[in-house]
Amino acid sequence: MTPTITAFERSPDGGKGLARDTRVRWALEEVGQAYEVRPVSFSAMKEPAHLARNPFGQIPTYEEGDLVLFESGAIVFHIAETHAGLLPDEADARARAIAWMFAALSSVEPPILELVIVKFIEADKSWAAERMPLVKDRIRHRLAQLSRRLGEAAWLDGAFSAGDLLMVSVLLRVKPSGLLDEFPSLAAYVARGEARPAYKRAFEAQLADFNAAASR
Repeated sequence: MTPTITAFERSPDGGKGLARDTRVRWALEEVGQAYEVRPVSFSAMKEPAHLARNPFGQIPTYEEGDLVLFESGAIVFHIAETHAGLLPDEADARARAIAWMFAALSSVEPPILELVIVKFIEADKSWAAERMPLVKDRIRHRLAQLSRRLGEAAWLDGAFSAGDLLMVSVLLRVKPSGLLDEFPSLAAYVARGEARPAYKRAFEAQLADFNAAASR
């Protein structure tokens, strides 16, 4: 059965691959699973039909038969669990890859999202300029920790896994700020992720959807 994912009808990232549906597209491309996309407008995201799929009114969601999932990490985990290629077969290595999935979303992404909030949502607040350096320092702290752990390795724990897919996806969100360039090993790590054919297909699909919506 071909799964269906939801995505922004017109992504606020301008087709740059930063919306969370790109992570899910990437995972599906990595495992060779065809999928369909249901574009959702911002108003439709708050309507009952979409809230039945995601009670928080967000994207992406994932539908496959009777199964309906929300949260990009949970969706990627499901894809990795049900298809070969994103989780190792060996039990301990598999557990470590899953730990890196959680690390990407729970330890690395939160301070990066703070930067987005300060820059775009709280920019008009009187204290925004003072808060920005603090947020950037918290990001640097996390990136330094991750950089030390990665070292000169190509991927986080042996072969590329769903842990790397989510970590690269998270780090892409900080790339426009220039902070990633302060950590050359992480910049190279992200570049390796972007160079994967499956990522390129996911990025191009998201961009094509954005351009199609913009032309309407």
